[in-house]
Amino acid sequence: MAKCAICGKGAHFGIQVSHSHRRTNRMWKSNVKSVRVKTDNGGVKRVYVCTSCLRSNLVERA
Repeated sequence: MAKCAICGKGAHFGIQVSHSHRRTNRMWKSNVKSVRVKTDNGGVKRVYVCTSCLRSNLVERA
């Protein structure tokens, strides 16, 4: 699973508990997108960034 290049957010693992209290393993995937980002030297690079980092303008899209 991809991780965010900015904050490191990735998939979370845990146990889902139903109404009858049956427990099953589960994975919650974070909303990570592959975007083209401007680098420091003016180039363009494709990295994985979560949508919360995109909304808070932590990266500049190309």
